[in-house]
Amino acid sequence: MPEKPSAAVPESSVVVRPEPIDSAKYSVTSRLQAAGLRPAIALFEQAAETVPLPRQPQPIVIADYGASTGHNSLLPISAALPVLRSRTRPEHSILVVHTDVPDNNFTVMFKTLAEDHDTYLRKDAATFASAVGRSFYSQIIPSNSVHLGWSSWAIQWLSRIPGPIPDHVQVAYSADEGVRAAYAKQAAHDWHEFVAFRGRELCPGGQLVVLTMALDEHGEFGHRPLLGALVDVLSELVADGLLTEDEVRRMCLPTVGRRETDFLAPFAPSGRFEQLSVEHLEVFNADDRFWMQYQVDHDASAFGALWAAFVRASVFPTLVTALAGGRNDPRSAQFFDRLEVGIAERLAAAPEQMQIPLAKLVLTKQRRTK
Repeated sequence: MPEKPSAAVPESSVVVRPEPIDSAKYSVTSRLQAAGLRPAIALFEQAAETVPLPRQPQPIVIADYGASTGHNSLLPISAALPVLRSRTRPEHSILVVHTDVPDNNFTVMFKTLAEDHDTYLRKDAATFASAVGRSFYSQIIPSNSVHLGWSSWAIQWLSRIPGPIPDHVQVAYSADEGVRAAYAKQAAHDWHEFVAFRGRELCPGGQLVVLTMALDEHGEFGHRPLLGALVDVLSELVADGLLTEDEVRRMCLPTVGRRETDFLAPFAPSGRFEQLSVEHLEVFNADDRFWMQYQVDHDASAFGALWAAFVRASVFPTLVTALAGGRNDPRSAQFFDRLEVGIAERLAAAPEQMQIPLAKLVLTKQRRTK
């Protein structure tokens, strides 16, 4: 999936991110992700106030890197549009380019853009949507053409799996130092490539806002109760004969959190890389909205069910590829259902707030000097 300037990774090593899911179910489970969007949306609005805008008839270009179903793009773009309109005429065209890997379900994404009540397309007649089906670890938009960029919940997905994780599904909780080092190396490479190609695509003075998973100052990835429950249920499904030990050993979540130093690494020592600089960087803990609801209603079953539905939507489609028959394995439906039920039961039995470390960044491309 990545396309490094000096070398390419074979297409066979591509990691396919989770397939889009039913829109109604997504609207429930995406509440947790939406909670983390608000601080980044504020940065996106600020960027819309300051980025240089082209003269007509050249359109203002907004790039959405890692669009998935489009749900996490609606609020930020809707927030940026009135800010841009305050700086230009109503008839000045705005082009939103949604990008994702070729296997992304763009049919679902365009349905979201057409039908969701939060869609930006109903709010501005001169705004148009398009899509690019290509990995953002390569250049996917013409150089110097993007005025404003957005990426949320996407860059934590690695471009390739460095290897199996022998003792967990999430590398952050593996005791194997060699495996952890391999994943850290891949994460550093991917961030380097992502930044490098955005540096080419952004216009001088353009800005990119990124929201992604992070590691806090202690190196904590978070989500411990959830991931612990997931691993426990997988072991139970092996004991019950639904899964084999080999299948579970192949299961991994190719996601990473990065420290502040990891985000800054490509920019050292000068503070610039591919004409980009880090305008803003903050690692913070997002709200666990499911826990906040539990504090109000004390409904442990609902707490467990919400988290289980969330992880079913976000990571089960990745885990199921490890089955002998892949996504089409006849056990897939039972695997999804039993894993969801088991996680819900464990979290309901001992409700605990999730730590959710996130990072929000603003990258700015150097303006042209006269």
